[in-house]
Amino acid sequence: MLAPLDYVVIVVYLLGVAVFGIWAGGRQQSTDDYFLGSRDLPWWAVCFSVVATETSTLTVVGIPAVAYGGALTFLQITLGYLVGRLLVGMYLLPRYYAGQLQTAYAFLGHRYGGHMQAVASVTFLGTRLLADGVRLFATAIPLKVIATMAGLEVSYFQVIAVIGVVTAVYTLVGGIRAVVWMDVVQMLLYVGGALAAIGFLLGDVPPGWWGEAVAAGKTNLIDLGLDQSLGRWFTQPYTLGTAVVGGAIFSMASHGTDQLIVQRLLACRTEAESRKALLGSALVVMVQFALFLGVGLLLWAHYDGATVAALGLQRGDEVFPKYIVEGLPVGLSGLILAGIVAAAMSSLSSSLNALASSSVNDLYEHVTGRSLDGDRGLRVSRGLTLFWGIVFIGFASLFQDSNNPVVELGLSIASFTYGSLLGAFLLGLWHDRTEQADAIVAFVATVAVMVLIIFGVWHSPAQGWVFVLNPSDAFVADANLKGIGWPWYTAIGTGINLAIGSLLALRHRAARSVEV
Repeated sequence: MLAPLDYVVIVVYLLGVAVFGIWAGGRQQSTDDYFLGSRDLPWWAVCFSVVATETSTLTVVGIPAVAYGGALTFLQITLGYLVGRLLVGMYLLPRYYAGQLQTAYAFLGHRYGGHMQAVASVTFLGTRLLADGVRLFATAIPLKVIATMAGLEVSYFQVIAVIGVVTAVYTLVGGIRAVVWMDVVQMLLYVGGALAAIGFLLGDVPPGWWGEAVAAGKTNLIDLGLDQSLGRWFTQPYTLGTAVVGGAIFSMASHGTDQLIVQRLLACRTEAESRKALLGSALVVMVQFALFLGVGLLLWAHYDGATVAALGLQRGDEVFPKYIVEGLPVGLSGLILAGIVAAAMSSLSSSLNALASSSVNDLYEHVTGRSLDGDRGLRVSRGLTLFWGIVFIGFASLFQDSNNPVVELGLSIASFTYGSLLGAFLLGLWHDRTEQADAIVAFVATVAVMVLIIFGVWHSPAQGWVFVLNPSDAFVADANLKGIGWPWYTAIGTGINLAIGSLLALRHRAARSVEV
């Protein structure tokens, strides 16, 4: 159980972070200041902010859970992340900087028209609400563990509501500049917490733990998937081929078409600095993932491979918070928990700022036909920030009954629409004859098809690939039924979008050939 000093550390730290965030945000005079920090942020700060935004609490509690219940093969996905970021730096960043755009979807507006920009923006809003709802729920996990161990009966919803309201109010003041600088502080803190946890775990794991971990297959780093049939290979999320190909395409979508990340890249001083921030984030993510996978492996040794239920927990994501509370010295437990909460709050504030940015630049200005400048633009932007914060609370509460590790849940949710988004961008770059109607039809059709694929397409050694409308009944008859591995979702969606858009573009070629 936490000591009084731990609670003092948490409260003092969070108050200090809030004050620092307000101070770092400075004074904004326009929406460009509020959403892009006047395009004057250093690349290394943006690099750390990108890492903190995309991983934060999902990394801290989710990745140790992956290693605790499996092996280290999750790290393979970072190879794909590096490849994807390289492609974004080569093909998408130059387009963003050439037009001095405020959002990723303004590119689609320039290429196709305002309707396509609005469709992409609405899709982004929905995806962020779901994916970052998982992030907000992930933040509630360690806090609920603390409250339960302290004898307090609180629900996930109550914890989520407090975090959501506090974060929304904080984000109103500082804008993107405060968010980025807070991300830098938070990332350094929770990475330092991971190193401290590893140090203490190494001091109390039983002798011979490494040999036991090797014998149990816990240290497997590379999984070629060669022992699987081709069908089964596509259902395994962490084989090498899936990780590199699927991870690269996923990273192209997340870092090239998602306003949450693109907003930061556009806040850099130059295109060259933005590219350094992007590629540097891939390397930092590799190190960070390795650290938290190491935490999960050591926790498995510390608890003698006990199941989650045997530890008296509801889900694997609660294992690391349990150790923080029970196994770390007084004061350090409070500091690490404060870092987890504050890091998640900074990531959530990033989402709120990005949602407000897209709402203003992609939707409000498109619907009203006028731009928002000066004080009025800031008032509307802050009002939308508060609105999205309240909506987030409801969405985050949807995930409290899921048994998947939150890191996998968050990544798979984003994959529903990432293929459509990336496909729309590539269609605009590669097919000069595609028109707005082609892009919109391909976009909407791809989202619909991906919903059917993700929920309905399953594979088993006995039946092969099957389409099942009610998988719960099918599992009773075939326990080996598995869905497609989540890293493939974005790749499949991108391919579908490009195929549909390319076919629709053929009619324009045919029409023009007749005219000639």
